[in-house]
Amino acid sequence: MCLIALAWQSHPRYRLAVIANRDEFHERPAAAAGVLPDLPHLYGGRDLLQGGSWLLVSNTGRLAAVTNVRAGSAGEVAPRSRGALVRDFAASDADNDGFFAALADTAHEYGRFNLLGWDGNQLGFASNHPGFTHAPVAPGVHAMSNGAFDAPWPKSGHATRALSNWLQSPAADVDVDDTALAPLFAALADITVAPDDALPDTGVGLELERRLSPPFVHGDRYGTRCSTVVLVEADRIVFAERRFGPQASPMGQSVVTLPITPWL
Repeated sequence: MCLIALAWQSHPRYRLAVIANRDEFHERPAAAAGVLPDLPHLYGGRDLLQGGSWLLVSNTGRLAAVTNVRAGSAGEVAPRSRGALVRDFAASDADNDGFFAALADTAHEYGRFNLLGWDGNQLGFASNHPGFTHAPVAPGVHAMSNGAFDAPWPKSGHATRALSNWLQSPAADVDVDDTALAPLFAALADITVAPDDALPDTGVGLELERRLSPPFVHGDRYGTRCSTVVLVEADRIVFAERRFGPQASPMGQSVVTLPITPWL
């Protein structure tokens, strides 16, 4: 993912609410959200090049998502794909502290990452840039993009405001359908370019910072590939995805409800 806004323990119905956009090269093969063939208790998108994912949930009550960390225009060379972290966390039965502690020794082998993990009880965050760190996420509304956790980027502020407003609206209290979710997907579809004085400096140059500043990135070769809403209730997870091709051409959508059945 390249933009994630989340509300943790801040709504009486939803323990965790996540809205996210995944930006990637359009030529990179990926599967639409679905059950993982070899891990049927996991659901989400799949990267068909490296085998990992950007966002997965488990019907045992887990969630994992990852973003890359932007630090200059030079390409990365890393022996491990950060998408494997999402798959490994979602498939694990370890709690956050145990998983992140075990990751400390090998974190530097992955591409630069921000990792979000919910183990069914606690929500945590880990990163390997500039060095490995992990911490619990405090209750509230937060954002994770391609910089530091909760960095005040324009797209992050837009997404957190939209999520907060939705959770305070009647739409958060009705049955989940296309109408209820429409304001969240509309916020993720925003293409407003941020003003120059609000842009971060991630070492890629002003022109690219401008192109990457909206929540939704348009492009022929690179852009937003999917928008996702995940709503976690006490006993179920709603996972909604809209998929896009070059220049935001619609490529399908899906909404599923997964019952949560914790491991005994």
